[in-house]
Amino acid sequence: MIFPFRKIAASALVVLLGAAGPAAEAGNAGSPVRTPLAETIARVQPKMVKIYGAGGTQRMEGYQSGFLISADGFILTSWSYVLDTEYISITLSDGRKYPAKLVGADPRLEVAVLKIDAAELPHFDLAEAVDADAGARVLAFSNLFGVAAGNEPASVQHGTISVKTRLEARRGVFDTPYDGPVYVLDVVTNNPGAAGGALVTPRGELVAILGKELRNALNSTWLNYAVPIREVRDSVSQIRSGKFVVRRPEESAKKPARGLSVEMLGIVLVPDVVERTPPYVDQVVPGSPAARSGIQPDDLIVLVGNRLVQSCKALRKELQYIDFEDRVQVSVLRAENMREIVLEPKREGGK
Repeated sequence: MIFPFRKIAASALVVLLGAAGPAAEAGNAGSPVRTPLAETIARVQPKMVKIYGAGGTQRMEGYQSGFLISADGFILTSWSYVLDTEYISITLSDGRKYPAKLVGADPRLEVAVLKIDAAELPHFDLAEAVDADAGARVLAFSNLFGVAAGNEPASVQHGTISVKTRLEARRGVFDTPYDGPVYVLDVVTNNPGAAGGALVTPRGELVAILGKELRNALNSTWLNYAVPIREVRDSVSQIRSGKFVVRRPEESAKKPARGLSVEMLGIVLVPDVVERTPPYVDQVVPGSPAARSGIQPDDLIVLVGNRLVQSCKALRKELQYIDFEDRVQVSVLRAENMREIVLEPKREGGK
C-alpha cells in the first residue's frame, strides 16, 4: 500500500501488527516477551475505534478516529463533517462493527460523543487522564489515512510534546474555533483520519485528544496538536447529561401554538439544495431581530440554545419548539470564532 507522505514522517510512524511484533524481545526459553512499550500498546489498542461517516467535497475523507470512554459504548472523538450523517459506523479493534448515534457535540471545543449498543468494553476513564509537560514522551494512536478497516490495529506514532501553549495565539493564522491550551507535538499527527485519536503516556495514561487538520493560512505549514483531556472533560460530561445534543425524532417535546421561524427573525439562509445543507446565513433583513442582535451574512448557526443544528432543515425544526414571542440564544461560527447571540423576536411594547 502506498501512502501520500506529503505530511507524514515515515520514521515517526510505528504500526504494530501484533501484541509482540517487532517491539518484543526473546525470553530465556525462546518465547517472545513483550517490552513495556509493547505492553502499553497492547492495552491501549482495544480502547481505540475507527469511525466512518460522511465524506466531504473536494476529496475529503469520510473517516476519523475515536476512543472508548465507558464500558457501555460511549466514544469521544472530534466534531467534524464526518459525523454529519445519519449513518455513522464504528469498528472496534477486534473487527466488530456497530452503528453509532451522535449523542451530542461541543462545537466550541470541537469534540463529539457517540454511542454504540455494546457492553463490557475496555475504555479510558476521563477522570484518570493526566497532564504532561514539554519534553514528555508520548504515543499517538489513530487511524490515520484509514489504513485499518477491520481488526487491524490503529497506527501508533512515537514522539514528544514540544510545547504547551494556547491556540489563541494563532487565531487568524491557524483557523479553529477552539482557542484554549494545546500540546504542540513533534510527531506528525496532522494527517487525514487522525483527528479524534488518543495521546497517551508510555504507561498508557490518557493525556489528550488529537486535533483536526490545521494549516497556517500564511505559509501552508501544518500544526500537529492535541487538546488536553482536562479541557474537554466537563463538556463531555454535560453532553452525556443532555447538553449540546441532537433532538431525536422520538422526542415528544410539546410545540407552542405558534413557533419561531427564520423568516420571523429576519434570517435568509443559503439555498437548501442538498439533504443536509449547513445553516449558513446568506442575508440579514435590515431592522429585523437578527440585524439588531448582530447576526451577519456567512455566519454558520451551530446551536439553538443547547441543541445542535447540523442543517437548514434542522434549524427550522428546532425553532418550531420556541414560542414566537420568546427570546432565543444561538451560537454561530464567524471567521472560525464562536459567538453566542441572543435574538429578541419582538421589541418591548410589541413593536
